[in-house]
Amino acid sequence: MLKLIGKGVNMLFVLASIVFSVVYYIQSYKTGLTAKKWAAAGLVFGPFIYPLFKSRQRVKLLKSRGIESVLFQV
Repeated sequence: MLKLIGKGVNMLFVLASIVFSVVYYIQSYKTGLTAKKWAAAGLVFGPFIYPLFKSRQRVKLLKSRGIESVLFQV
């Protein structure tokens, strides 16, 4: 019984990693980050790199617009 649960958890992790790899690829492509690097990171680390990904998006936005500009997001 425990072996079946272990296989299910492993399969779920592999599926989640593939899904997050695709999500990070699309989002990084849309925001101008290096898409292949983020897709590989999403495949290896899954959802655990989300805070790093969002901070990189924010840094890229601040570099392109400048620190003094105002950005309204709804």
